[in-house]
Amino acid sequence: MARWVGLDLHKRVLEVCIVNDAGAVESRHRVTVTREQLKTFAQERLHSDDRVAVEATTNTWPVVELLRPFVAEIVVSNPMRTAAIAEAKVKTDKVDAATLAQLLRAQYLPGVWQPDAATAQLRQLTGRRSALVGDATAIKNRIHSILHQRLIPNPSCKLFSQQGKEWLQTILLELEPDDRAAIQRDLHLLDEVEAGVAELEQRIFTSGGADRRLKLLITLPGVDVLCAQTLLAALGDVSRFPDGDHAASYLGLVPSTKQSAAHIYHGPITKAGRGHARWMLVEAAQHVASHPGPLGVFFRRIASKKGRNVAVVATARKLVVLAFELLRRQEPYRYALPRPTAKKLSRLRMRSGGPRLATGCAKGTYATAKLANGEPCRTVKALPTIYADEHLPSLPPPPHGELRFQRHAKLTAFVAGLAEPQVQPIRRRADKSATPMRADKAKA
Repeated sequence: MARWVGLDLHKRVLEVCIVNDAGAVESRHRVTVTREQLKTFAQERLHSDDRVAVEATTNTWPVVELLRPFVAEIVVSNPMRTAAIAEAKVKTDKVDAATLAQLLRAQYLPGVWQPDAATAQLRQLTGRRSALVGDATAIKNRIHSILHQRLIPNPSCKLFSQQGKEWLQTILLELEPDDRAAIQRDLHLLDEVEAGVAELEQRIFTSGGADRRLKLLITLPGVDVLCAQTLLAALGDVSRFPDGDHAASYLGLVPSTKQSAAHIYHGPITKAGRGHARWMLVEAAQHVASHPGPLGVFFRRIASKKGRNVAVVATARKLVVLAFELLRRQEPYRYALPRPTAKKLSRLRMRSGGPRLATGCAKGTYATAKLANGEPCRTVKALPTIYADEHLPSLPPPPHGELRFQRHAKLTAFVAGLAEPQVQPIRRRADKSATPMRADKAKA
């Protein structure tokens, strides 16, 4: 006889309600949340044909993995959508567990997608890195606060660069003992946190070196390795989405809608799903404003009508849709800029332990000036050549709709240039230390 089990999970205790096929409560249990107690409960109380329901919370997934071998199915519920529990007049642990069991029996429980082991590990890595980056920012803000309170202006360089830290060591001698000790403690903590961030980033690069999906995603403008890994961790298996619009909705990048009869109101984005992935996509969209391809055209068109902030969020949604299409079709982005894309792919290959590709002139030959004015320059490979060197699929011919858009947006020359090697001048960085001296001589 089928049974339905509702679990109201907390950090220390687990309230259990077992309901039979007729809807009557068969038994109730209260279990301490430890591996030994949970395993003993599963062996003594659960059957192999039981169906279990539990809400998603901090320690849900370890409990799910522990109980999975003892039951037929475990459904993890989205607590934001379990309205029967959230709106209950009487809300106790026993009531919540019974409600979960009854909703599961009636097949009315909104479940969430359960990630595989690789996706779960990637979520832990990216989430942990995000937390450490937040800790580093908080430490830097504390140091900035002490300097502001003592009316000490920041140096011309970045405060937490190597040069800035050397300047900070000289300033410490001018501070009071308490302030000096506080900054020294924070600098020590900052070194530890930054070392942890570097270690996690290396693990992310190492794990993604052999992932073809990662190479496809970083061909998108503004999307680097860390952003792509965060997006892969959030989406998981993209085949569970019918289209890119559903993937964007999963990440909360679609407008909220309230409709009643003929009245429809579209408000701000829903902000559902993983906030870290949504934030990374918004940061990536900031870099698209000056892109000469279709994404840049889209960004500037929205910005001219509704402002930059709306354009950034709309472009972040567009990036999710494009990422879904790249993963579904297993092809790289058609309109990527060759040199930035080559740098991102090379960085991923080198940091994941891959080989170094040969660059520059062939052995026994010498570089010759390619610009009429003799300015230093470099030759950038064509985009198809870059994809071939990185073992990415070749680009198929664009459909007729894209060809019409290229002509309408006046992108024909840009697209043609991507298929040919480009000669670009090398921009030398100006010597910042010499600039004040020249200015002083001019004044003199």
